[in-house]
Amino acid sequence: MVLERGEVANSWRRERWDSLRLLTPNWQSRLPGHRYEGADPDGFMTMGEVIAFVSHFALVAGAPVRTHTAVTSVRQADGGYLVSTNQGDIQCRCVVLASGACNLASIPALRQAVPTSIECVTALDYRNPDQLPDGGVLVVGASATGAQLADEIHRSGRRVTLSVGEHVRLPRTYRGRDVLWWMDASGVWNQRYDEIDDLTRARRLPSPQLVGSPERTTLDLNTLGAAGVEIVGRLAAVRDGRAFFSGGLRNHFALADLKMDRLLDTFDDWALRHSPDGDVDPPERFEPTRAPASTRLDLDLTRGEIRSIIWATGFRPDYSWLDVPVLDHKGYLRHDGGVVDSPGMYAIGLPVLRRRKSTFIHGAEDDACDVTDHLARFLATSA
Repeated sequence: MVLERGEVANSWRRERWDSLRLLTPNWQSRLPGHRYEGADPDGFMTMGEVIAFVSHFALVAGAPVRTHTAVTSVRQADGGYLVSTNQGDIQCRCVVLASGACNLASIPALRQAVPTSIECVTALDYRNPDQLPDGGVLVVGASATGAQLADEIHRSGRRVTLSVGEHVRLPRTYRGRDVLWWMDASGVWNQRYDEIDDLTRARRLPSPQLVGSPERTTLDLNTLGAAGVEIVGRLAAVRDGRAFFSGGLRNHFALADLKMDRLLDTFDDWALRHSPDGDVDPPERFEPTRAPASTRLDLDLTRGEIRSIIWATGFRPDYSWLDVPVLDHKGYLRHDGGVVDSPGMYAIGLPVLRRRKSTFIHGAEDDACDVTDHLARFLATSA
């Protein structure tokens, strides 16, 4: 059985902003025996379309979903697990943790020093610019979420300051194809977790600066800066009502540009070996990220220039209900490719669970096949 605390596709219904679209093109939206079959394969699903897609899959797959069933505890019992819910207890031999990695907003401790006059909103709470007070907005974090929210809020007419730390820069299209086509075709998406040198770092990487717009536009710091968004360094401290920013902005730019170029080199190498003549456009390179002529290092939060802060500083899983000793000292699940450090317990949907594509919709099928194969063997040998 599948337990869902709300409705099917609950997080898409309740924890996304109004204008969000998938970062992956529609042709990559596929689940076992179910894929996008609309008229716009190169477009990007809206939230309503994602909800409909996932809900339809649950229907045609005949998934035994129990909705509005919130899990309050999972603990070891009688050679298996006792799952306590608001609808009663369930005894089982195996448990698959499919609650994801984005349950809670990850907010730095310095948030406590922000003046009470500033309205603070997380990416999970944000819906649209109208919910923000009039005046300037500081967006903290420049991965996919931060970049998209900075762009949307700036377009609403507000002055936006974007605080930038480590980030992943990607063009929306490369050599005439969507950049995620290249990730798929070149095999980067399918790289296995046990082939990655620094797996911990790979699982902590920020999401790339991409937006799923109908125009297939690139949304990077050059685009935002040219539009009028003020770019500042990483938010390092808040003291006495002032926000202080790191002076390492150029280093972050250089590192992101270097990594992007290395990835594009990978695509070019693959195309040289596999792409028929004329099948893709010639190689291209992009202008380096432009550093502002001068960057402010601090900002007085008491003067009214900034009225709200959007914390786009990432997410973390919530395992407060998991009463099994399988978490490390940072609160992350101990697992080997989804096989959790407790017999009969598994996970799915975590970053680079078994492949680089693990957290994307189209990455679920391969991971699920591997995990359920292991689960079936466990049941067969422990009967």
